Amino acid sequence: MKRWVVAALVLVLIGWWMAPPMGRDRAPGVLAPQLPVQEDLHDATAIEHGDFLLTPLARFTIEARVLGREDYRFDAEAALSPMDLALGWGRMSDSAVLDRLDIRQSMRFYSYRWRDQPPVPPREIVASSANMHLVPADGAIARQLKRVRRGDVVRIEGYLIQARRHDGWLWRSSLTRQDSGAGACELVYVTAVSHS
Repeated sequence: MKRWVVAALVLVLIGWWMAPPMGRDRAPGVLAPQLPVQEDLHDATAIEHGDFLLTPLARFTIEARVLGREDYRFDAEAALSPMDLALGWGRMSDSAVLDRLDIRQSMRFYSYRWRDQPPVPPREIVASSANMHLVPADGAIARQLKRVRRGDVVRIEGYLIQARRHDGWLWRSSLTRQDSGAGACELVYVTAVSHS
């Protein structure tokens, strides 16, 4: 019996450790009014990052509300990007809009649903939110990102990148906020992060 209790306690602790932090509620109102800022780069110097060679495609800064967070440890990309944040700006940072959407993340995708009528035009949802695969530049950035939770307003600075591994594996960031579906996510090398 004692073994069962110890095993159950260990499972609870593992679940607690692996779960992302709980979110916070926010009053209605746009919390992140600005569009992401992107400056395309040409012939940028590649960055060695563990087993990966990262090529910066664009300088990137975003201030957005965290719509969701999903941590990854076991998929093929986890060694490079251990976390995805679904982010929203403009009206997609307003609780009055978000409360009418069912937002989920799974398997490196972000999805949303609504009942009856969408709270804003679907095209605006696409253009004002995105799932971002985050690549921390170092351990300090990784620790800061672990503290981010749903509902936070986060500011991220870094680069949209292409990542290549020595065996030929390739992962490339989207360079537009107007796309959706497979290949539409941003792959962000994070050099600075703050949240509130």
